Amino acid sequence: MTAKSFTILDLLNLNLTGHDSLNLRCIGGRTGLSKPIEVPDINRPGLALSGFYENFANDRVQLFGRGEFAYLKKLHEENNTERLRRLFSYDIPCVVFSRSLVPLEDFLEIAEEAKCAVLQTDLDSTEFSMRLLRVFDNIFTPRKTLHGVLVEVYGLGILLIGASGVGKSETALELVERGHRLVADDIVEIRCVHGNTIVGTGPNSLISHHMEVRGIGIINISQLYGIGAVQEQKEIQLIVKLEDWDNNKVYDRLGTENHVEDLLGVKVPFLEIPVKPGRNLPIIIEAAAMNERLKAMGYNSAKEFNQNVLKWIETGEAQTAFYGNEVSY
Repeated sequence: MTAKSFTILDLLNLNLTGHDSLNLRCIGGRTGLSKPIEVPDINRPGLALSGFYENFANDRVQLFGRGEFAYLKKLHEENNTERLRRLFSYDIPCVVFSRSLVPLEDFLEIAEEAKCAVLQTDLDSTEFSMRLLRVFDNIFTPRKTLHGVLVEVYGLGILLIGASGVGKSETALELVERGHRLVADDIVEIRCVHGNTIVGTGPNSLISHHMEVRGIGIINISQLYGIGAVQEQKEIQLIVKLEDWDNNKVYDRLGTENHVEDLLGVKVPFLEIPVKPGRNLPIIIEAAAMNERLKAMGYNSAKEFNQNVLKWIETGEAQTAFYGNEVSY
Protein backbone atom coordinates (compact mmCIF):
# COMPACT_ATOMS: atom_id res chain seq x y z
CA MET A 1 0.00 0.00 0.00
CA THR A 2 1.29 3.43 -0.91
CA ALA A 3 0.42 6.68 0.79
CA LYS A 4 -1.38 7.82 -2.38
CA SER A 5 -3.85 4.93 -2.10
CA PHE A 6 -4.42 5.21 1.64
CA THR A 7 -8.16 5.46 2.25
CA ILE A 8 -10.48 5.99 5.22
CA LEU A 9 -11.18 2.24 5.22
CA ASP A 10 -7.43 1.54 5.40
CA LEU A 11 -7.25 3.85 8.42
CA LEU A 12 -10.00 1.86 10.14
CA ASN A 13 -8.31 -1.45 9.31
CA LEU A 14 -4.89 -0.55 10.73
CA ASN A 15 -3.76 -3.11 13.28
CA LEU A 16 -2.74 -0.70 16.04
CA THR A 17 -2.46 -1.68 19.69
CA GLY A 18 -1.68 -0.11 23.05
CA HIS A 19 -0.74 3.56 23.00
CA ASP A 20 -0.85 3.59 19.20
CA SER A 21 -4.49 2.48 18.89
CA LEU A 22 -6.92 5.04 17.47
CA ASN A 23 -10.04 3.21 18.69
CA LEU A 24 -11.95 4.29 15.59
CA ARG A 25 -15.29 3.01 14.35
CA CYS A 26 -17.61 4.18 11.60
CA ILE A 27 -21.00 5.51 12.72
CA GLY A 28 -22.21 7.00 9.44
CA GLY A 29 -21.47 7.85 5.81
CA ARG A 30 -20.12 4.41 4.95
CA THR A 31 -20.25 5.22 1.25
CA GLY A 32 -17.34 7.58 1.86
CA LEU A 33 -14.98 4.96 3.28
CA SER A 34 -13.24 4.59 -0.07
CA LYS A 35 -12.15 8.24 -0.11
CA PRO A 36 -8.36 8.69 -0.09
CA ILE A 37 -6.50 10.67 2.56
CA GLU A 38 -4.15 12.90 0.60
CA VAL A 39 -3.08 15.43 3.26
CA PRO A 40 -1.71 13.81 6.46
CA ASP A 41 -2.99 16.41 8.89
CA ILE A 42 -5.95 17.37 11.10
CA ASN A 43 -8.24 20.39 11.14
CA ARG A 44 -10.66 21.64 13.83
CA PRO A 45 -13.66 23.06 11.85
CA GLY A 46 -14.95 25.47 14.49
CA LEU A 47 -14.37 28.59 12.36
CA ALA A 48 -15.95 26.94 9.32
CA LEU A 49 -19.08 26.06 11.30
CA SER A 50 -19.38 29.71 12.33
CA GLY A 51 -19.32 30.73 8.67
CA PHE A 52 -15.67 31.72 8.18
CA TYR A 53 -14.29 29.68 5.26
CA GLU A 54 -11.23 31.67 4.29
CA ASN A 55 -8.25 29.26 4.21
CA PHE A 56 -10.53 26.40 5.27
CA ALA A 57 -8.36 23.25 5.27
CA ASN A 58 -11.08 20.98 3.89
CA ASP A 59 -8.57 18.45 2.53
CA ARG A 60 -7.63 17.33 6.06
CA VAL A 61 -9.37 15.02 8.51
CA GLN A 62 -11.93 17.16 10.38
CA LEU A 63 -11.88 16.59 14.15
CA PHE A 64 -14.92 17.47 16.27
CA GLY A 65 -14.30 17.85 19.99
CA ARG A 66 -16.54 19.07 22.77
CA GLY A 67 -16.44 22.69 21.56
CA GLU A 68 -17.49 21.84 18.00
CA PHE A 69 -20.08 19.38 19.31
CA ALA A 70 -21.65 22.06 21.53
CA TYR A 71 -21.88 24.35 18.50
CA LEU A 72 -23.54 21.58 16.48
CA LYS A 73 -26.19 21.23 19.21
CA LYS A 74 -26.79 24.97 19.02
CA LEU A 75 -27.28 24.79 15.26
CA HIS A 76 -29.68 21.88 15.74
CA GLU A 77 -31.73 23.82 18.27
CA GLU A 78 -31.92 26.74 15.83
CA ASN A 79 -32.84 24.31 13.03
CA ASN A 80 -29.95 25.79 11.07
CA THR A 81 -28.87 23.07 8.66
CA GLU A 82 -27.52 25.55 6.12
CA ARG A 83 -24.22 25.81 8.00
CA LEU A 84 -23.84 22.02 7.90
CA ARG A 85 -24.70 21.80 4.22
CA ARG A 86 -22.11 24.44 3.39
CA LEU A 87 -19.50 22.56 5.44
CA PHE A 88 -20.16 19.35 3.51
CA SER A 89 -20.22 21.17 0.17
CA TYR A 90 -16.42 21.03 0.46
CA ASP A 91 -14.63 17.80 -0.38
CA ILE A 92 -13.83 16.49 3.10
CA PRO A 93 -12.02 13.14 3.57
CA CYS A 94 -13.88 12.29 6.78
CA VAL A 95 -14.99 13.67 10.14
CA VAL A 96 -14.07 12.24 13.53
CA PHE A 97 -15.89 12.76 16.83
CA SER A 98 -13.73 12.41 19.95
CA ARG A 99 -14.77 11.34 23.47
CA SER A 100 -17.41 8.96 22.04
CA LEU A 101 -19.58 11.96 21.11
CA VAL A 102 -22.55 11.02 18.91
CA PRO A 103 -23.69 13.57 16.29
CA LEU A 104 -27.39 14.24 15.84
CA GLU A 105 -29.46 12.80 13.01
CA ASP A 106 -29.42 15.90 10.82
CA PHE A 107 -25.60 15.87 10.82
CA LEU A 108 -25.48 12.17 9.90
CA GLU A 109 -28.05 12.62 7.12
CA ILE A 110 -26.14 15.49 5.51
CA ALA A 111 -22.85 13.59 5.81
CA GLU A 112 -24.51 10.59 4.13
CA GLU A 113 -25.72 12.77 1.27
CA ALA A 114 -22.21 14.17 0.86
CA LYS A 115 -20.72 10.65 0.96
CA CYS A 116 -18.46 11.65 3.84
CA ALA A 117 -17.56 9.03 6.44
CA VAL A 118 -18.33 9.87 10.07
CA LEU A 119 -15.99 8.21 12.56
CA GLN A 120 -15.94 8.06 16.34
CA THR A 121 -13.23 7.47 18.95
CA ASP A 122 -13.34 7.27 22.73
CA LEU A 123 -10.04 9.19 22.98
CA ASP A 124 -9.98 12.88 23.85
CA SER A 125 -9.11 15.31 21.06
CA THR A 126 -5.50 15.96 22.12
CA GLU A 127 -4.58 12.30 22.54
CA PHE A 128 -6.30 11.28 19.31
CA SER A 129 -4.55 14.07 17.39
CA MET A 130 -1.11 12.98 18.61
CA ARG A 131 -1.76 9.34 17.77
CA LEU A 132 -3.22 10.06 14.34
CA LEU A 133 -0.32 12.35 13.40
CA ARG A 134 2.11 9.57 14.40
CA VAL A 135 0.21 7.18 12.14
CA PHE A 136 0.28 9.67 9.27
CA ASP A 137 3.98 10.30 9.84
CA ASN A 138 4.66 6.58 9.47
CA ILE A 139 2.46 6.09 6.40
CA PHE A 140 3.18 9.22 4.36
CA THR A 141 6.89 9.61 5.10
CA PRO A 142 9.26 9.20 2.08
CA ARG A 143 10.80 5.74 1.95
CA LYS A 144 12.79 3.35 -0.22
CA THR A 145 14.62 0.03 0.04
CA LEU A 146 18.39 -0.51 -0.02
CA HIS A 147 20.64 -3.53 -0.36
CA GLY A 148 22.67 -3.75 2.83
CA VAL A 149 22.78 -4.76 6.48
CA LEU A 150 21.65 -2.56 9.37
CA VAL A 151 23.18 -3.13 12.80
CA GLU A 152 23.28 -1.28 16.10
CA VAL A 153 26.79 -0.88 17.49
CA TYR A 154 27.22 0.88 20.85
CA GLY A 155 23.82 2.48 20.37
CA LEU A 156 24.70 3.79 16.90
CA GLY A 157 22.74 2.65 13.84
CA ILE A 158 25.23 1.60 11.14
CA LEU A 159 24.22 0.70 7.60
CA LEU A 160 26.71 -1.66 5.94
CA ILE A 161 26.69 -1.45 2.15
CA GLY A 162 28.91 -2.85 -0.59
CA ALA A 163 29.01 -5.30 -3.45
CA SER A 164 27.49 -8.73 -3.05
CA GLY A 165 29.96 -11.15 -1.42
CA VAL A 166 32.17 -8.47 0.14
CA GLY A 167 31.35 -9.74 3.64
CA LYS A 168 28.53 -7.56 4.97
CA SER A 169 26.54 -10.39 6.55
CA GLU A 170 29.62 -12.08 7.99
CA THR A 171 30.76 -8.79 9.53
CA ALA A 172 27.29 -8.24 11.00
CA LEU A 173 27.29 -11.79 12.38
CA GLU A 174 30.60 -11.18 14.16
CA LEU A 175 29.22 -7.92 15.58
CA VAL A 176 26.19 -9.80 16.94
CA GLU A 177 28.57 -12.35 18.45
CA ARG A 178 30.36 -9.45 20.17
CA GLY A 179 27.11 -8.27 21.79
CA HIS A 180 25.68 -5.84 19.24
CA ARG A 181 22.28 -6.08 17.55
CA LEU A 182 20.95 -6.87 14.10
CA VAL A 183 18.11 -4.78 12.66
CA ALA A 184 17.87 -6.09 9.10
CA ASP A 185 19.93 -8.21 6.71
CA ASP A 186 20.12 -8.00 2.92
CA ILE A 187 17.13 -5.66 2.39
CA VAL A 188 16.74 -2.51 4.50
CA GLU A 189 13.70 -0.27 4.20
CA ILE A 190 14.49 3.34 5.08
CA ARG A 191 12.13 6.24 5.69
CA CYS A 192 12.61 9.90 6.47
CA VAL A 193 11.02 10.95 9.76
CA HIS A 194 10.40 14.62 10.65
CA GLY A 195 12.43 15.64 7.60
CA ASN A 196 15.83 15.15 9.26
CA THR A 197 16.02 11.58 10.57
CA ILE A 198 16.50 8.37 8.58
CA VAL A 199 15.05 5.26 10.22
CA GLY A 200 15.78 1.78 8.90
CA THR A 201 13.91 -1.46 9.40
CA GLY A 202 13.38 -4.80 7.71
CA PRO A 203 10.73 -4.90 4.97
CA ASN A 204 9.04 -7.87 6.65
CA SER A 205 9.01 -8.46 10.40
CA LEU A 206 8.79 -12.24 9.86
CA ILE A 207 12.09 -12.54 7.99
CA SER A 208 14.06 -9.40 8.93
CA HIS A 209 16.10 -11.12 11.63
CA HIS A 210 17.09 -14.05 9.44
CA MET A 211 20.52 -13.92 7.88
CA GLU A 212 22.07 -15.66 4.87
CA VAL A 213 25.60 -16.91 5.53
CA ARG A 214 27.28 -18.47 2.52
CA GLY A 215 28.26 -22.06 3.26
CA ILE A 216 25.71 -22.38 6.09
CA GLY A 217 22.47 -21.03 4.66
CA ILE A 218 19.70 -19.14 6.43
CA ILE A 219 20.03 -18.67 10.20
CA ASN A 220 17.64 -17.07 12.69
CA ILE A 221 19.59 -14.55 14.76
CA SER A 222 16.90 -14.13 17.45
CA GLN A 223 16.75 -17.91 17.99
CA LEU A 224 20.51 -18.45 17.97
CA TYR A 225 21.59 -15.45 20.06
CA GLY A 226 18.41 -14.50 21.90
CA ILE A 227 15.87 -11.74 21.52
CA GLY A 228 18.38 -9.22 22.88
CA ALA A 229 20.49 -9.66 19.73
CA VAL A 230 17.88 -8.10 17.43
CA GLN A 231 16.02 -4.81 17.12
CA GLU A 232 12.96 -3.85 15.08
CA GLN A 233 14.16 -0.47 13.80
CA LYS A 234 16.98 1.99 14.27
CA GLU A 235 17.98 5.47 13.18
CA ILE A 236 20.78 5.31 10.60
CA GLN A 237 23.59 7.50 11.94
CA LEU A 238 26.53 6.15 9.94
CA ILE A 239 26.97 4.49 6.54
CA VAL A 240 29.93 2.16 6.08
CA LYS A 241 30.78 0.99 2.59
CA LEU A 242 32.87 -2.19 2.43
CA GLU A 243 34.88 -2.69 -0.75
CA ASP A 244 37.72 -4.91 -1.90
CA TRP A 245 41.12 -3.36 -1.31
CA ASP A 246 42.38 -1.45 -4.38
CA ASN A 247 46.12 -0.81 -4.37
CA ASN A 248 45.69 1.99 -6.89
CA LYS A 249 43.20 3.87 -4.75
CA VAL A 250 44.13 6.44 -2.13
CA TYR A 251 42.14 5.87 1.06
CA ASP A 252 41.59 8.46 3.76
CA ARG A 253 44.24 7.91 6.44
CA LEU A 254 43.64 10.92 8.69
CA GLY A 255 39.87 11.32 8.70
CA THR A 256 39.99 15.12 8.71
CA GLU A 257 37.38 15.34 5.95
CA ASN A 258 33.76 14.65 6.84
CA HIS A 259 32.17 12.60 4.04
CA VAL A 260 28.40 12.28 3.85
CA GLU A 261 25.87 10.31 1.81
CA ASP A 262 22.44 11.61 0.84
CA LEU A 263 19.55 9.40 1.97
CA LEU A 264 16.10 10.78 1.10
CA GLY A 265 17.44 14.32 1.37
CA VAL A 266 19.23 13.79 4.70
CA LYS A 267 23.04 13.94 4.93
CA VAL A 268 24.38 10.90 6.81
CA PRO A 269 28.08 10.45 7.76
CA PHE A 270 29.83 8.07 5.37
CA LEU A 271 32.96 5.92 5.65
CA GLU A 272 34.66 3.75 3.07
CA ILE A 273 36.53 0.77 4.55
CA PRO A 274 38.69 -1.43 2.31
CA VAL A 275 38.54 -5.18 2.86
CA LYS A 276 41.45 -7.58 2.60
CA PRO A 277 42.70 -10.65 4.49
CA GLY A 278 44.01 -9.82 7.94
CA ARG A 279 41.76 -6.81 8.57
CA ASN A 280 39.42 -7.31 11.53
CA LEU A 281 36.34 -5.52 10.22
CA PRO A 282 34.12 -5.87 13.34
CA ILE A 283 36.76 -4.18 15.52
CA ILE A 284 37.27 -1.45 12.91
CA ILE A 285 33.51 -0.82 12.79
CA GLU A 286 33.32 -0.75 16.59
CA ALA A 287 36.08 1.87 16.61
CA ALA A 288 34.26 3.83 13.90
CA ALA A 289 31.04 3.75 15.96
CA MET A 290 32.78 5.03 19.10
CA ASN A 291 34.62 7.69 17.11
CA GLU A 292 31.33 8.87 15.55
CA ARG A 293 29.77 9.13 19.00
CA LEU A 294 32.71 11.24 20.14
CA LYS A 295 32.20 13.53 17.13
CA ALA A 296 28.54 13.93 18.08
CA MET A 297 29.71 15.00 21.54
CA GLY A 298 32.02 17.63 20.03
CA TYR A 299 35.36 15.77 20.07
CA ASN A 300 37.18 15.08 16.79
CA SER A 301 40.32 12.94 17.08
CA ALA A 302 41.63 13.80 13.60
CA LYS A 303 41.30 17.54 14.12
CA GLU A 304 42.98 17.32 17.53
CA PHE A 305 45.84 15.31 15.99
CA ASN A 306 46.23 17.91 13.25
CA GLN A 307 46.29 20.77 15.76
CA ASN A 308 48.87 18.98 17.93
CA VAL A 309 51.13 18.44 14.90
CA LEU A 310 50.93 22.15 14.04
CA LYS A 311 51.79 23.11 17.62
CA TRP A 312 54.72 20.69 17.58
CA ILE A 313 56.06 22.28 14.39
CA GLU A 314 55.68 25.77 15.83
CA THR A 315 57.77 24.92 18.90
CA GLY A 316 60.79 24.04 16.76
CA GLU A 317 61.02 20.53 18.22
CA ALA A 318 60.10 19.15 14.82
CA GLN A 319 63.21 20.64 13.19
CA THR A 320 65.43 19.27 15.93
CA ALA A 321 63.90 15.83 15.56
CA PHE A 322 64.30 15.94 11.77
CA TYR A 323 67.80 17.45 11.44
CA GLY A 324 69.23 16.17 14.71
CA ASN A 325 72.02 17.87 16.65
CA GLU A 326 74.70 19.54 14.56
CA VAL A 327 77.88 17.50 14.49
CA SER A 328 81.18 19.41 14.39
CA TYR A 329 84.31 17.90 12.84
